[in-house]
Amino acid sequence: MKMARDENISTAGTLPEGVKQGKNSWGKTGYGGPCPPSGTHRYFFRIFALDTKPDLPPGAAKNKLLKTMEGHVLDKGQLMGRFSK
Repeated sequence: MKMARDENISTAGTLPEGVKQGKNSWGKTGYGGPCPPSGTHRYFFRIFALDTKPDLPPGAAKNKLLKTMEGHVLDKGQLMGRFSK
């Protein structure tokens, strides 16, 4: 399995226990961390509690996941962080 260098998180589409990763903002699977082009940028990390397990393939796009989650969100949270180079 290919591993992300610093975070030690696999870039595989499917992780242990059936966890699936979607595409990130670079169009790849796996966590890449914040990477602002310049200055300080805001990054939003969101978490959702669902009443069902989404049936999507690894590499699914964000819009597809959000559509699949409609009507199944029990609760949600958000963390905003500011990062700069």
